[in-house]
Amino acid sequence: MRVTRHPVETTTRAPTGSTNAYLVGTDPAMLVDPAGRTDELDRAVAERGVEHVLLTHTHSDHVGAVDVYAAETGATVWARRGHVDRFRDATGRSPDRTVSPETSITLGDDAVRVLEAAGHAPDHVALEAGQNGPILCGDCAVRDGSVVVGTPDGDMRAYVDTLRRLWTIDPPTLFPGHGPAVETPRETLERLLEHRARRERRVLAAVDSGARTLEEILETVYEKDISGVYDLAEATVVCHLETLDAEGRLEWDGCHATPSRESETS
Repeated sequence: MRVTRHPVETTTRAPTGSTNAYLVGTDPAMLVDPAGRTDELDRAVAERGVEHVLLTHTHSDHVGAVDVYAAETGATVWARRGHVDRFRDATGRSPDRTVSPETSITLGDDAVRVLEAAGHAPDHVALEAGQNGPILCGDCAVRDGSVVVGTPDGDMRAYVDTLRRLWTIDPPTLFPGHGPAVETPRETLERLLEHRARRERRVLAAVDSGARTLEEILETVYEKDISGVYDLAEATVVCHLETLDAEGRLEWDGCHATPSRESETS
């Protein structure tokens, strides 16, 4: 199934400074993550016969032109079931229909399959373009660097599960929400999984060595200058702390972390 990438400049915190909109299929086509309107995207939408508009998730840097393209094309607008209010708040409009993981949306002789992809955001989905086709993975993965998984939207355990699920599927290509296509999905997913495991180990080591407050943990966990992204680093480490607390590997009360009682007595 044909997939084309259309970068749109946004106020995203991603290093690219842009968010990828995608067109999947050709007359009928699906428009995914229309972050904003551009002349180039206008032309592509007009040429491809858009009948569906769908978001990987409702973060503000992915939703800016949902309403305008839906109005111009008459396309059906989809939202994830159970998150309609979130969709409405983000886009300023109600969806026409809802999807759940494993929903298939027919495009001509083929279909787009909706996949569970929570973690970066609670309403996050990925989209498989045709059977065993490429996957539009939104903010699950990027070719270079890593993805922010931070409070209040992030769930680190769900995110790691999503990476493992995508690894198992082993698609030919991942089309991310930011940056170029990922042509080596398994290698990239393994890198991202190791990145999260390494960060987790550093958080545990920081607490074991006596760091207690979030500020103290951050000073130990990050070796590079994070002054420009301190809020993102803070939100990410909190996600790790919440996960480690849920797994009984340390204790985190929202303000202070301490080694788990089990590890102290073992």
